[in-house]
Amino acid sequence: MPIRVNLDRMLVERRMSLTELADRVGVTIVNLSILKTGKARAVRFSTLDALCRELDCQPGDLLNFVPGPPDEPGEEETG
Repeated sequence: MPIRVNLDRMLVERRMSLTELADRVGVTIVNLSILKTGKARAVRFSTLDALCRELDCQPGDLLNFVPGPPDEPGEEETG
């Protein structure tokens, strides 16, 4: 998928665990994990707003576009 999620990097930079972020944002750890691994197909603006608020960042710090062909539905990313 050409959209990459940089949640791992942001958590390391903020010295915050996924569990702590989930508690602060009010989103389940499972849903944040799906987002973190790039398997999410959508993100609510309210969730993005809460993530940016708690991580003190901009949406572009969490998401970036990587040129390339889009993944087909159900296709696993490799490598």
